Amino acid sequence: MRALVVDDEAPARSRMRRLLADHGGVEVVGEAHDGASALTAIFTHKPDVVLLDIRMPGLDGITLAQTCRDLPPIIFCTGYDEHAVKAFEVNAVDYLLKPVRPERLAAALARVRVPVPVTSGGPAAQTLALTALAPPNTSRVISSSRGEVKFFDAQHITRFWAAEKYTLFIADGEEQLTEEPLAALETRLAPLGYMRVHRSEVVRLAAVKALRDTDGIAELMLSDGQVARVSRRLLQAVRRSLQAMGGR
Repeated sequence: MRALVVDDEAPARSRMRRLLADHGGVEVVGEAHDGASALTAIFTHKPDVVLLDIRMPGLDGITLAQTCRDLPPIIFCTGYDEHAVKAFEVNAVDYLLKPVRPERLAAALARVRVPVPVTSGGPAAQTLALTALAPPNTSRVISSSRGEVKFFDAQHITRFWAAEKYTLFIADGEEQLTEEPLAALETRLAPLGYMRVHRSEVVRLAAVKALRDTDGIAELMLSDGQVARVSRRLLQAVRRSLQAMGGR
C-alpha cells in the first residue's frame, strides 16, 4: 500500500511516518505540507491512501476532498473533532484524532484494504463518524443533530433507551440522540456500571434510587426522576447487581 502524508507541521509528518513504518506492506511515497502541494503529490505519486490533515494554510483538507474528484481513499488525521461529520460526508475512510494511536491507525488502514461502503451524508456515514470519535474505553457519548456535534460524559447520564434505529438519553435537561447502538453502549460503558435491564434500556446502576415491582411490572426509579423498565428475564440479575453494590 502506497501512502501519502499531508500535514502542515513537520513533526506530525515525521510521527506519522514512524507509525506507518510499523505496518508491513505500507510504503510512504511522499509528503505534502498543504492542500495545493497535496494535489501535486497525489497526481505525481498516485498513492493508495492519503493521510490528510484538515486545518492547513490555503486549501484545507475538507475543501480538497469536497472539490476534487477521483481522489484516493482518505484518512483524516486532525487535532479537532468538530469536523467529523463533514469528513464522512465526503466519504472519508476514517477520522483519527491526534495524537494518532497505533491501534486506530491499524484499523483505518484495514478499512482501506477492505473498503466499507458508505453513502455520502447518510446514516452510515454518521455512524462511522460517531464510532471514530467515541472509541472503546472512553466515557464520551456523542450526539449529532442539525449539523451540530455535542459531547457528553456518560458518568453524568443515568439511562439510554432505544427508539427505532436511534439511541436516546437525557443530558443538559434535554433529550439527546446518538447513533451509537444500545448494544455498543452497553459493552463500552460497562466499566462505568451500566447494565442492560431491558432489551431497549441500559441504566447506570449507581443512579438507581429504587426498584419497584408492582403487578408484574418492574421499574427502576432513577436519581434524575426518570423511570426505566426492567424485563422479567433480567429482573433477578438486576436485583443481584443492585444488592452487590449496596454491600460494597
